[in-house]
Amino acid sequence: MAKLIHFLLFLFIQTISAQTPAAPAGPTNITQVLEKAGQFTTFIKLLKASQIADRINSQLNNSNQGLTVFAPTDNAFSSLKAGTLNSINSQDQMQLIQFHILPTLYTISQFQTASNPLHTQAGNSDDGEYPLNVTTSGNQVNVTTGVVDTTVSNTIYSDTQLSVYQVDKVLLPMKLFGATAPAAAPAEAPAPSKPEKNVRAGAADASSGSSGSSVDASNAVSLNRKTVKGFIMTVAIIVSCLWM
Repeated sequence: MAKLIHFLLFLFIQTISAQTPAAPAGPTNITQVLEKAGQFTTFIKLLKASQIADRINSQLNNSNQGLTVFAPTDNAFSSLKAGTLNSINSQDQMQLIQFHILPTLYTISQFQTASNPLHTQAGNSDDGEYPLNVTTSGNQVNVTTGVVDTTVSNTIYSDTQLSVYQVDKVLLPMKLFGATAPAAAPAEAPAPSKPEKNVRAGAADASSGSSGSSVDASNAVSLNRKTVKGFIMTVAIIVSCLWM
């Protein structure tokens, strides 16, 4: 009898449990999604430090607007050139993280009909500063920023409001990491000319030499005239003496 009572009590409890609705899931939390997936430690730190994680969670749980997040792995950040993140200020780092977030929910199939460039939370992509373009080949989604080309390598999380995709490169926007215009080539130096001073000096020397020649000729003529005049006077004196 006791066994029968225990069995009936067990059935009653099972029936009540089946009719009781399951406890609702907790609010969506982007950092918990990434922590569960693993290998996104650096991205999580940046999301928390910039408080963008709080904004994402608030938006997901207080509105019907969906989001898409491209999450770079730890290896993606490790592959960056040394000092890349430190080369930009905190405001630009925030823009970099927001560049990985689309204010619209995209499933893999929806990327096939997406209009490029995609709008991100970093800024208006139409001005060419934050362009993010996707192309698809079957189920493969290719992402390009004008600086970086990569692919979506895995779907980390997906529901009716949030899609999180793994990318193996950090998405670097043109605004912050675009190639700078090459420096203009230096103008070719003109061929050296003869120093004007030397030319003038030569002219002066020539003029001086010409002047010296003129003086010498003038002195010679003057001496010749004096000699002739003295000769004539001498002849005149001699003639005068002979007549006397």
